[in-house]
Amino acid sequence: MKKVDFEDYKIRLIDSLNYIEEKKIIEILNIFTNKIKRKKNIFVCGNGGSAAIANHYVCDYLKFLRQHTNLRPKVISLSSNIETITAISNDFSYDQVFKYQAESLFEKNDIIIVISSSGNSKNIKEVVKYSKKKGVKVIGFSGFDGGYLKKNSDISIHIDEKNYGISEDSHHILMHVILQYLIQRQKK
Repeated sequence: MKKVDFEDYKIRLIDSLNYIEEKKIIEILNIFTNKIKRKKNIFVCGNGGSAAIANHYVCDYLKFLRQHTNLRPKVISLSSNIETITAISNDFSYDQVFKYQAESLFEKNDIIIVISSSGNSKNIKEVVKYSKKKGVKVIGFSGFDGGYLKKNSDISIHIDEKNYGISEDSHHILMHVILQYLIQRQKK
């Protein structure tokens, strides 16, 4: 990995965000608003640091968004239940941890937010394939070259950066940006 100092990191993080088209953020915002108002589920998943971001969606959107608006989002992380993840992983395969849950939980017109720096993890590919088959819209947040996730998301937010920290930080920042937009639009 290339050596990074604080100034370089800040510049690269800002640069990674500068390439994001605001119209894609607005499109996601409109989808979220529509799904929340129609009482549809918003699923989210990821591995490692992306799993932490997925779980942070639940915290901020379920609690903070509801606290500051009249919206009542149903946000569910497929990355949060370690008992379920290890059981599926042990009895079947880690490749199936998200898809297996989706097979039981997805309902018509739900959406899924998939967060993956590489975009190529097998469990990410499996849940994206299943989502497409079921007609569940996929919003993908990827890094590096974007991989499978970038190519197969209905809406792709790609951070063209080969550094996990910058990729994950950008995804985390965008999660907060979308939340701030939702709050501004729906203020109590």
